[in-house]
Amino acid sequence: MNGQLVKKLSAAVLMALLAGGLAACDNQGPAEEAGESIDNSMESAGESIENAGESIEDAAEN
Repeated sequence: MNGQLVKKLSAAVLMALLAGGLAACDNQGPAEEAGESIDNSMESAGESIENAGESIEDAAEN
């Protein structure tokens, strides 16, 4: 009976450590934040270029 208790306790501790490790993955470091900022900037620039292209097409049609 004592061996089963140790196994269950070990499994519970392991699960708690794994859950804590997953929660720590949510924190972004400075490099990840910079990369996300660059991605957002590039997406915004692409949308601006696309809008400009549509405006040029509209002007050319009229």
